Amino acid sequence: MHRTIFDTPVVNTLLRAFSLMFLKIMGWKVQGRLPPNGQKSVLIAAPHTSNWDLPYPLMVAFVLRLNIHWMGKEEIFKPPFRGLMVWLGGIPVHRDKSTNLVAASVEAIKAATGPVQLIVPPEGTRSGTRFWKTGFYYIAVGAQVPIVMAYMDYDKKISGLGPVFQPTGDIEADMAAVKAFYAPFKGRHPDRFEAG
Repeated sequence: MHRTIFDTPVVNTLLRAFSLMFLKIMGWKVQGRLPPNGQKSVLIAAPHTSNWDLPYPLMVAFVLRLNIHWMGKEEIFKPPFRGLMVWLGGIPVHRDKSTNLVAASVEAIKAATGPVQLIVPPEGTRSGTRFWKTGFYYIAVGAQVPIVMAYMDYDKKISGLGPVFQPTGDIEADMAAVKAFYAPFKGRHPDRFEAG
């Protein structure tokens, strides 16, 4: 994985202090912590309903001392912002092309020599959708890393890391269990999020 803002000395420390202060002023509480076996992990990011679902999770990542990478549509990586978005941990995704993103993500996690938490939104879009993508599941299984349930509730102003989810191999039952965990959380635009 490429170098990001999270492993850049000095900048990391300054932005962690800023994030702590900003979230406190805005009334947000950050909960949980990365499990001991989660230095390499896949983080489910839900609900994902707004452009604000980038800056807030970045600040939460600083507070929790994470080293995150996240996937975003190729359009937000166009010049002059490409370098910045990559430095923020972004990985461009070509949604209109048939690429094996799961296999590439598995190999990237395996090849990483340090901590890396890959954030994957199961909805795959900020727009409302009833169907969740299973890429996060197969990335974690393929890379043999835990799945950590990360959440952001705009209604209660809480964000953080929930429990580790262990896949059983029964994809339908596992997805139902994951959705049940996220059902109480409210995105910035609740009408765009359906975990039921």
